[in-house]
Amino acid sequence: MTKLHAVTNTQSRTRFDLGAWRFLAILMMVMTAVCLMSGSAFAQNGDDDNDDRGGRGGVCSQTAKLLFRSCGFEAQDDFFKAQAICLNVSDQAEREECFADAAADRSEGRQLCGEQRTGRLDTCKSLGENRYDPDFDPADFDTDFTNLTQPNLHFPLGIGSRWEYSEGDESVVVEVLNKTKLIAGVTCIVVRDQVFEAGELVEDTDDWFAQAKNGDVWYCGEQTKESETFAGDNPQEPELVSIDGSFKAGRDGDKPGILFLGSPTPGEVYRQEFSLANAEDVAEVLSTTYAFGSNPELDQFVPQDLAELLCSGNCVVTKDFSTTSGPDSFERKYYAPGIGLFLEVKPNSGIAVQLVDCNFDLRCASLPTP
Repeated sequence: MTKLHAVTNTQSRTRFDLGAWRFLAILMMVMTAVCLMSGSAFAQNGDDDNDDRGGRGGVCSQTAKLLFRSCGFEAQDDFFKAQAICLNVSDQAEREECFADAAADRSEGRQLCGEQRTGRLDTCKSLGENRYDPDFDPADFDTDFTNLTQPNLHFPLGIGSRWEYSEGDESVVVEVLNKTKLIAGVTCIVVRDQVFEAGELVEDTDDWFAQAKNGDVWYCGEQTKESETFAGDNPQEPELVSIDGSFKAGRDGDKPGILFLGSPTPGEVYRQEFSLANAEDVAEVLSTTYAFGSNPELDQFVPQDLAELLCSGNCVVTKDFSTTSGPDSFERKYYAPGIGLFLEVKPNSGIAVQLVDCNFDLRCASLPTP
């Protein structure tokens, strides 16, 4: 009886398995048909600027909608991973708190996805719906940074030039190195950007800038390294914790942008970085004739003595923002001729990072203390 019962169970399982496999086979056939139909529809519109991969609208809006979908899947994926981690927490109270945190993070992630979609769609209104595929011809760029065709007046790239900025216990040191990097056939100068907190290095970035012969400074990529020190380490050395934001034109769909225009015009909007879902900075020119007292809004949080030293109606102000951040996250940047960036203001927080030292201009010796 025992043996017969076992055979009967085996036959039952076999019938169940066959039924399940038939169901899965039918389901796969249906899914394949749907994919083929979708692929056919995509192929028919493949060369149309108004194709429907991301929904109705131009390429810029479709890109925003596809990235919104991707963001939602990523938020859900992170949630599942977090749940897997929580399951392996032994203490019940900690485990429940872990699950609650995972759900809260997913909710925040979905909210950020929506804000990013709104930001990208708003940017499309300024930039237009065309594909972002800039002409990046090596023939349009200088190769010798000691003899530039048309140096950018407000964004100088002299080898050895050094800027130091300060805000509270944070300082930033920027230096143009005597190093170049070839990216997509274009010669880029390497600019070291280091952030210190209470004298401790927390961020070390190499930016890669190219100088166009028309004066535009292009952003070809960056290699970021964020570090942190931990109590108890002996010796206490910075530990690499993130390389988020790194990108390089020509890698994984990344494309170069213009960091600063050679001939900026008020109201002009342009992409600085194009590494989708990673680095998507955009800038808008607010003024090319700034002097302290000429515009109350632009004067907000600006040290008067610093502006009066460097600006006489010829400074450029830009609004810089990222479509991957919230709508209230933006900065105003102030550029003086011959000096470059001398102030960065975050209006929503009142934080102002100002130039306190440089090594290539007589005015560097007269910079006021914050």
